[in-house]
Amino acid sequence: MAHHGGSNPESEPNTRLYNPYQDLNLQVPINNLYKLPTSPEFLFAEESLHQRRSWGENLTFYTGSAYLGGSISGAAVGLFSALRNFEQGDTLKLKINRILNSSGHTGRSWGNRIGVVGLIYAGMESGVVAVTDRDDVWSSVAAGLATGALCRAARGVRSAAVAGALGGLAAGTVVAGKQVLKRYVPI
Repeated sequence: MAHHGGSNPESEPNTRLYNPYQDLNLQVPINNLYKLPTSPEFLFAEESLHQRRSWGENLTFYTGSAYLGGSISGAAVGLFSALRNFEQGDTLKLKINRILNSSGHTGRSWGNRIGVVGLIYAGMESGVVAVTDRDDVWSSVAAGLATGALCRAARGVRSAAVAGALGGLAAGTVVAGKQVLKRYVPI
């Protein structure tokens, strides 16, 4: 039966709301079945003692954030590249096509490259935390150092050492900046 108009179907005498649990003789009120927990649920009690993301959440967060940031940055670089490459006789349609092609290509390329760096960093950080059982600034610095070194290892020892130092410095700066923001910026 279709419901038309502004009347309430519960007040109409010829209608009845469907209750899928009516024949189960449940002793629990139906409303309690749909109350969801507001805090995370853990399978093991020791998991609840650690206030950090799991390795899977870390992997998803860092890889996704890096891909998104790289894609947006690459699209911006592609946009400016397309704007520089406009020619005198280009029509509006050709200009829009050039912008979309350049932004899409560069954004995809940067997103993939930086997403892989985020993936490696997430794996390194999860590994360092698993080995040391500490999740602090130094774990992030060690993961950044290892990520930078691994990403540049094919170019030689010197390049890997420089990239490792820069990766550790970048990771430490980001984590320290996050701590400063938490402490001094009220939300």
